Amino acid sequence: MATATKTKGRSAGHKSASHKSAPRASAIVSKEPSAAKGYAAQSATSPLAHFDFVRRAVGPKDVQIEIMYCGVCHSDLHTARNEWKGTTYPCVPGHEIIGRVTAVGSKVKKFKVGGMVGVGCMVGSCRGCASCKQGLEQYCDKEITFTYNSIDHKAPTGSAPGTQTYGGYSSQIVVDEDFVLKLPKGMDPAAAAPLLCAGITTYSPLRHWNVKKGQ
Repeated sequence: MATATKTKGRSAGHKSASHKSAPRASAIVSKEPSAAKGYAAQSATSPLAHFDFVRRAVGPKDVQIEIMYCGVCHSDLHTARNEWKGTTYPCVPGHEIIGRVTAVGSKVKKFKVGGMVGVGCMVGSCRGCASCKQGLEQYCDKEITFTYNSIDHKAPTGSAPGTQTYGGYSSQIVVDEDFVLKLPKGMDPAAAAPLLCAGITTYSPLRHWNVKKGQ
């Protein structure tokens, strides 16, 4: 079960997703990492609290997203509390992300500044294994990168090896365009957020097995 929560960013709160404002002008893409604010668990027993951290610089194929909504998935709770073991702290959960594109890399072709987009539970893979070549990156067995609590293989230059990913309980995120989804026009962004994990988890097998109404 998942619900969407509105995140807070640089202002007191984001405008609702239904607010029809003009897309922001694209600033020059910074070659430096950018500051971000989030909510992190510092241990398995501590509550989520404000946490300042750094996102990597926007690379040639990266999309920078101002996070407006993030679903609350039970996986977030399990990970924050280390109930599945293997959690690295501090941990910023959240993998049902909806937001607005604020910057794009020089080689990005699928997205433009101002567009509404989503990010699910993955932000990277090796791209070279048999699964990746078939478009099944979720089965990558070499270098899968999850949205949080995972080694960030595209960490900022000069950062310590093993820099981890931080999720959607935050103000912004930088993601390879191949792991970003366009939000259909007219779709409620708050309602769309849980579709990125709970929704697709249910829908995928129904589609795979061609389940029909009434079965």
